[in-house]
Amino acid sequence: MHYKLLSEEDLKAMDALKTYHGGAKEIMRTMHQMRDYAVRKKVLAEKGYGAMIERAEQLVKQFAKVRDFERSANIVYNERFGVATSQVSGFQGAKATFRCMQRMAESAQTDIPVYVPAEMISVMALTDDYVYNGDLLATLTMAENIMQVSKFCNTNLIGIPQPEKRFQELEKVTGKKFPRVSIDRDTSKLRLVNQGTFFGNFGGIEVSNDNHLIYLDGITRCAKATGGNFYLNPSWSTIIAICYYGRDLTDLHIKVSMLLSTQNLMQFRMLLNIMKEYLRDDGTSPIYEVNIGNAVSPENFIRCSQELKESGIKGVSLAAHIFINPDLGAADYNWFDNAIQVLESGTNMTFKYESDGTSREMDTMEAYFISKEELDQKSDIIGDVMYYKCLRSTRDAREFMKRGIRVKFGSSSL
Repeated sequence: MHYKLLSEEDLKAMDALKTYHGGAKEIMRTMHQMRDYAVRKKVLAEKGYGAMIERAEQLVKQFAKVRDFERSANIVYNERFGVATSQVSGFQGAKATFRCMQRMAESAQTDIPVYVPAEMISVMALTDDYVYNGDLLATLTMAENIMQVSKFCNTNLIGIPQPEKRFQELEKVTGKKFPRVSIDRDTSKLRLVNQGTFFGNFGGIEVSNDNHLIYLDGITRCAKATGGNFYLNPSWSTIIAICYYGRDLTDLHIKVSMLLSTQNLMQFRMLLNIMKEYLRDDGTSPIYEVNIGNAVSPENFIRCSQELKESGIKGVSLAAHIFINPDLGAADYNWFDNAIQVLESGTNMTFKYESDGTSREMDTMEAYFISKEELDQKSDIIGDVMYYKCLRSTRDAREFMKRGIRVKFGSSSL
């Protein structure tokens, strides 16, 4: 027996939310406008980030180039192998990202110059302050426009405090009620009974009732304000919701977190069924990337890729962690040899770094949830952590390349 994943009432509420934001065409128009480099620079100059962006423009000119290594190491690619896409997590705001750029520029004269990964991830709460004060926009500008990464993923957590007026407005628009608690006279947050983190919803915790609408509203507002077009999606209900909501938001992309544990074929097929239910007309899904869970074997990663191909769903990449934060799993976790097995089988994969495999201060999930004030104080430490992850990514990428495996990097390193 087949049950619809979304009711007519669910669809009506999501349609109303999209209309409230101006409709799909207007959301896309605004997002595209805010991705324009000249527009971003003008806004950032007004918000006090002009000098940082100018300095970042100079730093990137010092970055090492992959082609120099290809020539010096006589790299020859085997076209039967899969393609590896480099990805690094932990880009926690503008100051830390700028510090990482400084270290990358300095590395150009060392034995292992650091290359820009193709994709970057940030687990920063999308507070109103972060989204609208220029910090996120500066981070995106350095990553997307200056370092030229192909994807920069932001994370929306539903328990982020928001203006009480926004909750009231969303209740009027959607016809839904959002149980919440007051933070102060003007600010409220969703009531999280079983919160797994300070902001809830890691691995789907507390995306209860109609809270998926708060997630959709958050990424829509962020996309319109900053041009950010790639978001982490850590719950099954929000995955279902975005697959419908994002069908006509053709340049909005979602990454499925490994915290959903899509690390066996049964769970992966569940996800394929959800995606298939609400495909876009061109056969793609809003789901751009699936992070296969840390416990997966290389054989099952390859099978996931085969079944994805057989599904007919287009444009989805599969990712695996190479190293993870010790508070996310086993301290001796290292998936590098497995990645070689996957890639040499002819399977494409995104290779991701939550850690560089070394115990460092702030190389834990703690860095994702510290206060704004503490983040400001520790931005150099966190920027160094990001640099060492990029260094490890570069080391492993060079080993892939020596084996004839083609690697994708950020365009500024090409």
